[in-house]
Amino acid sequence: MSSNTTNTPVFHGIDATSLRAWFARSFEAYARRRSRLDRIEALQAMSDVQLAAIGIRREQIVHYVFRDLCWA
Repeated sequence: MSSNTTNTPVFHGIDATSLRAWFARSFEAYARRRSRLDRIEALQAMSDVQLAAIGIRREQIVHYVFRDLCWA
């Protein structure tokens, strides 16, 4: 009986380090999106008077939350 040892990656071309990095980036992106969605929900729960006090209208909530990404 013979034994062969190879240094091939377990995930067919993706090594464990790059797979961990991919999961870390994916989780970070999910956390950023989730926190923005939580902020949108919190703002939508506010009254129009409360929104006016911080200087936004109801239809501007999404633009306000994502202003650093799209509407700079």
